Amino acid sequence: MNLGFGEVAIILIVALLLFGPSKLPQLGKAAGQTLHEFKRGMKGVMEDDEQNKKTNQ
Repeated sequence: MNLGFGEVAIILIVALLLFGPSKLPQLGKAAGQTLHEFKRGMKGVMEDDEQNKKTNQ
């Protein structure tokens, strides 16, 4: 799912209206940390899957 500039701008404007300018940096940091943890977890799952494939051959 690719978001264009217009969609990203609308999301940012709505977030600014809902949370205010003082909360946006905190929300951005939390979202970044969540994405980082998700990617790390998925990498671990993929590595485990590769190891299982190798041992079952």
